[in-house]
Amino acid sequence: MAASHPDRAGHVAPALHAFIGVGGNLGDPIRAVHQAADTLSQHPQVRALRLSPLYITAPVDSTGPAYVNAVMRIETTLMPHALLAVLQQIEQAHGRTRPWRNAPRTLDLDLLWYDGRHIHTPDLIVPHPRMHQRAFVLQPLQDLAPDLTLPQGPLAALLAQCRDQKIDRLAAPNDTQDPEFS
Repeated sequence: MAASHPDRAGHVAPALHAFIGVGGNLGDPIRAVHQAADTLSQHPQVRALRLSPLYITAPVDSTGPAYVNAVMRIETTLMPHALLAVLQQIEQAHGRTRPWRNAPRTLDLDLLWYDGRHIHTPDLIVPHPRMHQRAFVLQPLQDLAPDLTLPQGPLAALLAQCRDQKIDRLAAPNDTQDPEFS
């Protein structure tokens, strides 16, 4: 059952689950991932946030240094396009520029999945149209929601199809702690 949150006018809206891909390969991407999670967790319309373990991956359809990637699971009362706008504000605060498609970046936040909804607008496609082909999304997503099934199939089966993509879990001093922000 979804949690509820009062909005500024006192109306209660149910909190919905969303998954957000987070990563970067310029500057200090580990710090950027953690700061983005912290910033998002402080938004008044985000009730809970859980961050997957971090992974190091080679660029996919991109160039530059290796990426640090993770997935965040949130409960939110933000509607999809409002959530996208918040994610883009966080990216911009971290110096994100878009000189060309798939350019190296300081921070990348992608709305991957929004409460099982299918959205197809000029500025937002959910579920993310390529996440089923990317180990750097599937592995951390499986860490958070092993039973989640995408339109293309179960996460484990999709991840097996990406076994040629190298992905290494980043060992961290607090890796044994539950990475929950709230």
